[in-house]
Amino acid sequence: MQRLREVKYPGFSRDIVSFGLVQDMELAGKELKVKLRLTTPDPSVPEKIGKEIRDCLQGYAPVTSVIVETEVAPPQAIASTGPQGIEGVGKIIAVASGKGGVGKSTVAANLAVSLAKSGHRVGLCDCDLYGPSQALMLGCREGVRVEEGTERILPAECHGVKLMSMGMLLGDDSPAALRGPMVTRFTQQFLRQVVWGDLDLLVLDLPPGTGDIQLTIVQTVALDGALIVTTPQEVALVDARKAIAMFRKVNVTILGVVENMSYFTVPGSAQRHEIFGTGGGRREAERQKVPLLAEIPLDPETRKGGDAGEPVVLASPLGPSGQVFSEFGKIVSKVLFPSISS
Repeated sequence: MQRLREVKYPGFSRDIVSFGLVQDMELAGKELKVKLRLTTPDPSVPEKIGKEIRDCLQGYAPVTSVIVETEVAPPQAIASTGPQGIEGVGKIIAVASGKGGVGKSTVAANLAVSLAKSGHRVGLCDCDLYGPSQALMLGCREGVRVEEGTERILPAECHGVKLMSMGMLLGDDSPAALRGPMVTRFTQQFLRQVVWGDLDLLVLDLPPGTGDIQLTIVQTVALDGALIVTTPQEVALVDARKAIAMFRKVNVTILGVVENMSYFTVPGSAQRHEIFGTGGGRREAERQKVPLLAEIPLDPETRKGGDAGEPVVLASPLGPSGQVFSEFGKIVSKVLFPSISS
């Protein structure tokens, strides 16, 4: 397993072990059989991985021959002709970050609600299976409902936004203990088996990093763009760059950078503190040659709204964060729907 960590998935910096693609290994005498499960119809990928597995095990004393068996997910689970749209959905965007804790889900929730307020038909898919938060942030107390006579899932509707989240499947304290293939399966179900209906926009709230879920989405869903959320500090920007690089490798347009927790203004005064640094998001946007779409303040009202299930753009639309999120929604609307917004 340690040697197999040297084998990278083609086009990515992560290895096949951390991606969860190694399903089993069996040593019979000096012959090693490695079983992989992939979610790509591209025959060059298993061929390249197989060659690299054999190369990395060359000279490893207990093994003289290596057999690589590859299982590809069934056609109904993946897009056989590359990334595809979703029936009834006009545009699909991903809200992503390289690092956790930067407020990506808060940005996704407030963006979705802001766009719904402005008249767009919006869905929000919480793709963070391990740390789902959108059911709480949007105040959704519903469990999952299934369409009668089918296996298709009916999304909840909260604040005018259609929602699907693992939080609707699990209790508050229940973990999602999932490995690679199950992660892929749940992600595909959320996107393909949910009855989204006619939407102008589906917002995908991705987990942090560049793992199984991101890989599944960029391989199978035709994204109209990605928003990258970061804080001003370098430790967040380093990981934001990795997320940008991942999307660019698969030709997904970067719509822009969103700097969250940009500054804190002391209530009742104009005194402003840049707690996490100054201008990091702007500099990174310039470096990446993409727009800086918003500089969102660190505001207790944002936290209160998320905990109460009423995003700040609804709960406090005239507050500092509420106004920034509203303006951010208008900017994204102009980018995605120029003819309507004009």
